[in-house]
Amino acid sequence: MLRNPTMKDVAHEAGVSLKTVSRHVNGETNIDPGLAERISAAIAKLGYRRNLSAASIRPGRTGKTIGLVISDLANPYYSTLARAIESVADAAGYLVTIASSEEDGRRHDRLVDRLLEQRVDGLIVVPPRRATRDWSEVAAPIPPLVVLDRPVPYGGADAVLADNAGGARAATLALVAGGARRIAFVGDSPDIYTMRERHAGYAAALAEAGPAAGAPLTITTAHTREQAEREVGGVLRDGRADALFTANNRATIGALLAFRTAGRRVPLVGFDDFETALLGDPPVSVVSQDVELMGRTAAGLVLGRLNGDTSAFATRVLPTRLILRGSERPPAGRGSAG
Repeated sequence: MLRNPTMKDVAHEAGVSLKTVSRHVNGETNIDPGLAERISAAIAKLGYRRNLSAASIRPGRTGKTIGLVISDLANPYYSTLARAIESVADAAGYLVTIASSEEDGRRHDRLVDRLLEQRVDGLIVVPPRRATRDWSEVAAPIPPLVVLDRPVPYGGADAVLADNAGGARAATLALVAGGARRIAFVGDSPDIYTMRERHAGYAAALAEAGPAAGAPLTITTAHTREQAEREVGGVLRDGRADALFTANNRATIGALLAFRTAGRRVPLVGFDDFETALLGDPPVSVVSQDVELMGRTAAGLVLGRLNGDTSAFATRVLPTRLILRGSERPPAGRGSAG
């Protein structure tokens, strides 16, 4: 099997010292142009590539990588987040290694350990719904760390969150303003921080609206689109609710599929915008997070720490925006179900 060419091979081919090749490969510019041209030609001829993994274990050297652990690569929310992080990191010369925990705490820990073993320069993680260890239990050193979307009880990290409770409150009040009196919360497990926060905002809005808004009706078994479709189909059949607050994009899509199957809809506002939200009739009203801003903020924080920022660790809560497109109102010619 052919071995990978080394820096020593490049030096021999170019007829220069190993130190000169090292300086050229690592971007130093105060090298004689003739020597630099010979080194470049040797690199091209041999197919030499830098071993950044090896470089990262040398004192004062870095592999220029950032580890990113998200919850679910199949979810458009997380793919948008990853793309924003990658864009900022790439502009700074860093490669992002992305892995998905699938909401499994043990898998999350294994991924973190693997990234640390590979000596990533920084870490950005979305904590799993059920953590299996505290960050204080992770062996030092831990590189600059940012937690996204969900906080963790650890004082050595920055955090970037969205105003989940505020967004859910605004969505629920919009349904009340449209005449809804029995609003169902359709979401995932309360083990997930964002679900707890969104349910708290939903409950706060009902309390604020008073008796006319009715009692809370909470469904927290809509982890997948299919589960949400089944749950909403049951709500439509038995008439338990006359409006829906769907607490993430998968719950919203499941509700829309249930509407299609039933041949009717009820007022709805969903949390998280998505590309096809505009295709409905009416388009879907949503609480929109600036997911790209969240990703860019997280990447900026990690890069800032890598560049020497020693300020106190902080939590940044980014605002959400209620976008009303018409689905929050009853169908034309019909009032709220009695």
